[in-house]
Amino acid sequence: MTTALMLIAAVVMDAVFGEMRRAHPLVLFGRMAVFLETRLWRNRRWAGVVAWVLTVVPLVLLAWWIEQLLGGISAWLSVGFTVVLTWVAIGLRSLGEHARPVASALAKGDLETAREAVGRIVGRNAAVLDADQVAVAATESVLENGNDAVFGALFWAALLGAPGVVLYRLANTLDAMWGHHNARYGYFGWAAARADDALNFIPARLVALTYALCGRFEGAWHAWRTQARHWVSPNAGPVMAAGAGALGVELGGRAPYQGQWIERPQLGAGEAPNAYTIDRAMRLVRRGVVAWLVVALVVGVVTGVSHA
Repeated sequence: MTTALMLIAAVVMDAVFGEMRRAHPLVLFGRMAVFLETRLWRNRRWAGVVAWVLTVVPLVLLAWWIEQLLGGISAWLSVGFTVVLTWVAIGLRSLGEHARPVASALAKGDLETAREAVGRIVGRNAAVLDADQVAVAATESVLENGNDAVFGALFWAALLGAPGVVLYRLANTLDAMWGHHNARYGYFGWAAARADDALNFIPARLVALTYALCGRFEGAWHAWRTQARHWVSPNAGPVMAAGAGALGVELGGRAPYQGQWIERPQLGAGEAPNAYTIDRAMRLVRRGVVAWLVVALVVGVVTGVSHA
């Protein structure tokens, strides 16, 4: 029951307060990561492993130590500490705040504003996207970040408490910074990419199942089973394929990256996404979060009754 209440409290705090606007811990962490990268970078995998360990492990141990220290004073202080860390780690409200301007601009037929808005949340060259491609980009971002920015953090907070949520969020952040397939990070970023893949393996598949159960199950299951394996990311594939199937739309296709148009595999089937699809994707994520919280609460009640 304590775990369920902890997750509920973190989600409520996110809904009420949103993302921290000043002195966000992840911004400070990013600066530390840049500092270590400039001193440890070598075009070798071992250098990336050393940098990842020195960047992540001390902070995970610090979170564990503080959790234990507070727990020795009061169990509720320890829970409160984990709640705050989980609130900082998740971004459900922020996800909606970034997706809504894209959907609103598309609904008004304002393509330039929609391009500017989607350019803030995706890595592709938004300036050359047409309206359908803008909707595809925003929908994909909502579905994938539902896993990365919400469900993954909730999973590790529930499983390992404060050190778990810190480990997940820092690993995810380093993957975004270092986990690129290019000349600088192809070797150095290997550890960051593999660590993020490992930590997301179970959450991503739970999220795919969540999208299926909260949307069109048959379409989601078919897309997950037949299309996900063709996607370049082993975790984004199931999440986005199931999400596309659950929404009954087709994602993937051509997208511009670093000046080149890349042909990506098809995910899902049906109509092309539009402004309404982006809103539907956000509702799918929110329904999934509610479902997770209900399941956590039920498990907590059953566990408490069985131990009574």
